[in-house]
Formats: sequence, structure tokens, C-alpha cells
Amino acid sequence: MSASLYRYRAAKNAVVKTLAVLATIFGVFWLVWIMWTTLSKGIASINPALFTQMTPPPGDEGGMLNAFFGSAVMSLLGIALGAPIGVLAGTFLAEYSQRSWLGEAVRFINDILLSAPSIVLGLFVYTLVVAQMGHFSALAGGIALGFIVLPVVVRTTDEMLRLVPGQMREAALSLGVPQWKVIMQVLYRSALPGIVTGILLALARISGETAPLLFTALNNQYWTTDITEPMANVPVVIFQYAMSPYENWHTLAWAGAFMLTLFVLAVSLVARAIVARNRVPNH
Repeated sequence: MSASLYRYRAAKNAVVKTLAVLATIFGVFWLVWIMWTTLSKGIASINPALFTQMTPPPGDEGGMLNAFFGSAVMSLLGIALGAPIGVLAGTFLAEYSQRSWLGEAVRFINDILLSAPSIVLGLFVYTLVVAQMGHFSALAGGIALGFIVLPVVVRTTDEMLRLVPGQMREAALSLGVPQWKVIMQVLYRSALPGIVTGILLALARISGETAPLLFTALNNQYWTTDITEPMANVPVVIFQYAMSPYENWHTLAWAGAFMLTLFVLAVSLVARAIVARNRVPNH
């Protein structure tokens, strides 16, 4: 009886393992195909004009300098607005809300915000900011991206602070150190690599968001540094150019997709390097 049961479990294990391997191969195949298509078409579209000229009108040659600048401005705005609030909210959840109804409510709302479609957040900011201002703006785009950054940083900060050993808190408090100073000088120092990693991952996510920017920043063919006006950005330029009938716009769309992929890859590698550098080895 035990031998037959063993054979049954071994067969079931083999079936599950085979299905898992096939699912992995299926997912990796499409990932490699997408990456190869972006790489092959994107590299062929890279030229100096891409980084020195503005987005062109139909039929003309040009680049994406204004779009790169606009994406950088709005991404930094999103990080500047979302990261500090997220760190403070995550600190509240980890250090001040143990077993309280407020902490559970904040976590529940944060989970909803984390899973909310970005287009819904864009529509919310459109109603809140764009409709009140009467026009699209980079500021509204930064606010929309900040709403995407916020739940990621809250979750990361909460989890990283909870991973700090309780003995460190107890040792500092036993010396008469105020709790706010324990958080600033002990907990943040220990959790800083994880918090920074969460911020970098949030940056990688918002760098490719298109839907919220369509409702907020829209686009601008010209160079502008005024965040209260519409501003070009790479995701919206890729969307508009890829949907157009013009071949030169298609070329720029592939180039923008390639540069965006490289940026996300670089940010992800930096985040992984920070985690690997600060990982405590097992003895």
C-alpha cells in the first residue's frame, strides 16, 4: 500500500513539475520575443538626432529630446510627491498602528490603491486638477504618477521596518532615547536599503505609464519647462506615434520603446544590486 501511494505521489509530482516547466517556458518565450523585437527594431532607430531634436510633425525627421525631458520631470515630480508621504505612512503603519482599527483601514485602502488601474487614477487626477485648471499640465501628470508611487512606497516601508529586529528598538528605548529619534537614527538606517529599493521600483513602474498621462499631461510637440503647461513624455509619444500612419513616427516610437526598456532594466538592476549588497549572509 505504501509503495503504491509513493508511486501515485511521485507521478503527481512529475505532472505538476512538468506543467510548471511548460508554463515557465511559455512565459519566457513571449518575454524573449517582446524583448528581441524591441531590441532589433529599437537599435536600428537610434541616432544622434533622437537626443538632440524635438518631436517632429508628420513627414519630417526629428527626435525625442523634449519627450525625454518631460518624462524625467514628471517621474521626479511623482517620486517627490509620493515617496515622502509613502515613507511617513509606512512608518505609521509599522511603528504606531499595531492592532488598531486605523492601521487596518490604512492598509486596506493602500491595498486597493496598489491594485487600482492607472487609468482610474489618471481620471481621478483629471477631475481633481485638470478640470479645475482648465488645461492639461505636467504638474497634473506628476500628481497622477505620485498616486502610483504612494502605495508601493507605503508597502515597502512598512515591510522593511517590520523586518528590523525588535531588540534594536528595545535597546534604544531602554537608554531613554525618544521613539522619534529611534525611528530616525536606528530604524531608518537599518531599513534604508529596502526603502530605497522600493522607491526605485516605483520609479521603474511609473516611467512607462501611459494612461494617467493621457488624462493629465497629454503631449507637447515643443520644448517647455513650465510644469503648469502640457509637456511631452515618452509613453504618450510612443502611443501616438505607434498609432499613426507615418513611417518616421513609427521609427521614433520603436526608439522610444527601446530607451524606455533600457531605463527600466537599469533601474531594476540598481535595485537588485542594492538588495544584494546589503543582504546579511547566513552563518
